[in-house]
Amino acid sequence: MFKINVLSTLVGLILIVMGVVLLGGGIWLISLGGSCYYLLCGAVMIACAILVFRHNKLALVIYAILLCFSTIWAVWEVGLNWWQLVPRLWVWFVMGWVLLLPPIRKTMMNNRLSSIMLLTSLIVTTVVGVASLFTSPGVIEGKIENTNLFRANPMQVAAEDWIAYGGTNAGLHYSALNQIVPNNIHKLQEVWRIRTGDMPTADDPVELTNENTPLKVNDKLYTCTAHGWVLALEPETGKTLWKFDPAISNSGAGTFKGWAHMTCRGLSYYDSDRYLKQFAKDKIALKVKNSSCPRRIYLPTADARLIALNADNGQLCDSFGVNGQVDLTQGIGKFTPGGYYSTSPALVTKQLVIVGGHVTDNESTNEPSGVVRAFDIYDGHLVWNWDSGNPDATTPLPKDKKYTRNSPNVWSITSADEALGLVYLPLGNQTPDQYGGNRTPVVEKYAAGIVALDITSGKVVWNYQFTHHDLWDMDVPAQPILVDLKTTQGIEPAVIQPTKQGSLYVLNRKTGQPIVPINEVSVPQGAVKGDWTSPTQARSQLNLLPPPLREQDMWGATPFDQLSCRIKFKSLRYEGQYTPPSLQGSLIYPGNVGVMNWGGVAIDPVRKIIFASPNYMAFTSKLIPQAEVPKNEANASEGAGLQPNQGAPYAVRIQPFLSLVGFPCQAPSWGNVAGINLANNSIAWIHPNGTSRDNTPFIPLPFPVGVPAMGGPMTTAGGVAFLSGTLDQYLRAYDITNGKEIWSSRLPAGGQATPMTFWGKDNRQYIVLVVGGHGSFGTKMGDYIIAYALPKNKYEVFRGKIN
Repeated sequence: MFKINVLSTLVGLILIVMGVVLLGGGIWLISLGGSCYYLLCGAVMIACAILVFRHNKLALVIYAILLCFSTIWAVWEVGLNWWQLVPRLWVWFVMGWVLLLPPIRKTMMNNRLSSIMLLTSLIVTTVVGVASLFTSPGVIEGKIENTNLFRANPMQVAAEDWIAYGGTNAGLHYSALNQIVPNNIHKLQEVWRIRTGDMPTADDPVELTNENTPLKVNDKLYTCTAHGWVLALEPETGKTLWKFDPAISNSGAGTFKGWAHMTCRGLSYYDSDRYLKQFAKDKIALKVKNSSCPRRIYLPTADARLIALNADNGQLCDSFGVNGQVDLTQGIGKFTPGGYYSTSPALVTKQLVIVGGHVTDNESTNEPSGVVRAFDIYDGHLVWNWDSGNPDATTPLPKDKKYTRNSPNVWSITSADEALGLVYLPLGNQTPDQYGGNRTPVVEKYAAGIVALDITSGKVVWNYQFTHHDLWDMDVPAQPILVDLKTTQGIEPAVIQPTKQGSLYVLNRKTGQPIVPINEVSVPQGAVKGDWTSPTQARSQLNLLPPPLREQDMWGATPFDQLSCRIKFKSLRYEGQYTPPSLQGSLIYPGNVGVMNWGGVAIDPVRKIIFASPNYMAFTSKLIPQAEVPKNEANASEGAGLQPNQGAPYAVRIQPFLSLVGFPCQAPSWGNVAGINLANNSIAWIHPNGTSRDNTPFIPLPFPVGVPAMGGPMTTAGGVAFLSGTLDQYLRAYDITNGKEIWSSRLPAGGQATPMTFWGKDNRQYIVLVVGGHGSFGTKMGDYIIAYALPKNKYEVFRGKIN
């Protein structure tokens, strides 16, 4: 009897604690205009606890009614959605079974009718839960069957080699190789793995990233590491042929810890023979051919240099700049160490190597210029510069002058159409991101859009802005994709621009006019004092924008942290997409990580399919008057935490929208794969992608919730797409026509990079991925490069063809 009393007392105490928490939180939520469920639930639970203490059989009856009511309420709010029902009900469900335990029932005179009532309510909840397992809210099941295949432009697609970051300067992330297909991919296996030796150290910034996509050209595989090491590998074995260490300088600080981040997304390659064949009129190609470096690798470094290496042996090309290097700080002015450099590969096109630069977000209003510069491919002299703060002055800046401070930059990957003579720039913002009261008219014109420049002169040919007066860090993060599309007007030269806000803008790349309609939609107003908001924003009719968040979309591991998320939601300012930052705190959804980021999308130009990996994570943005900024709070990374914004009237605190225990406050899925049919510009299929395996405490639980990805996809003529950037450590393959996952490989670290493919000398198609993790994304760090191929002599050997 003593044990029974202790057990029932413990159960009663648990019920009353839960009831008090729910009652208090419920009152708070109602005061904010939210649901009254939690208050009612808390009151009933306290009553039930009192009855348990009194050993009254009505405790079971009341709890049965509470469980049935909770189940009905949950279904009314979210329907038969397993991942939203579970956190609402599982705690009540478990407590129901606890109350039915014989030691508990005996203390309440073991009333059969009350026990049957509670058992019935548990069965009802079970049936609802099981039924929800067979539904897939938000999933679109479809198949793209474009039987009228389109002939791809051979200048836009990679073939046996992978010669630029996106395969080619068109950036499709598509290869014409077709040895690996859905029917044989189950045989795909790891064939080699190396470790570069470049691991994080105690002196590195938090955001040390491994985002490199290797190049395969000149019978070598070229890759760079986070610290800027360049490795040339034997493509079929991974054997190191040569290595170059740029010995990045930390300006005498002894550490890189104060830097915003350190990364190398890629290298660039120039081959004079190839350019002589394509562009015979370019005399510069003859100069390079006759030099000691006819084949070159261009490396941007984290200490703001652009280095030219002999692609054959890794030696510096002395004819380029000063001893093989160009100082990118020329004309830039002062900046915090690590606050200016090119994180993305330079664009090599015709006789030029064109480079932009990362500028640290939200540090101050007096940051380096976002100038884009074109250097001579041979000797590195400056040919032209385009400064978005002074866009008409493209003549090389004299050495005693400085570029416009704080002008919008180009930190991502650029593209080029050599036939049209245009280079396409994805523009960033003028920092700070969340306050724009002091921006100039010229900045307002070019920021957060795409700009097409004449390759020869750097003069603006056209521009199109995607976010007007951007206050949400919705800069253009991904490489513009150049592809020829069949439309009602015939074959049009298109540029497709993926964006953080979810729109895929499709423009004529010659004129900048929309091919897919773009609507100017009304958006929330009411910026903070001293700032303003645009009355409308540009939204493409082709988009992967999620629906606006509602209170019932709040999530959490338990009803308690879900309640906390509801309180947070109702406490924040939120009026849908483009809700301005505020002193109250605003909910920004999609968040500043974006629906799409630097990984962009991949396009199969033959099947006319876009393969995308959209993310859906909400962030909060709270402006803080400078006089109220905590003096002892350390500045955080660019993506989260306190952003100082020195020189602006407000600092800002940016945070992911998380529950008390660290789960996202909005319900899954947080990351999908999606297929868009370019024949009719419709979403054909969309599925959650990735699992919680590497993000659950204590033990790995691979729930297929759909997790964010940081990294881009690649697709091939074989009808297979590859993606590796998810929070769980996998490289996955998909049938591009329907999005079904058809293969996966467990990785030893985070795969936050975009895979690539090439044809080996042994007549095999290889898939290669850099596997090194991402410091601020929270994945496991490493230093791996891994290659996959089909087994030798077990398949029909044939080369991929351009259809």
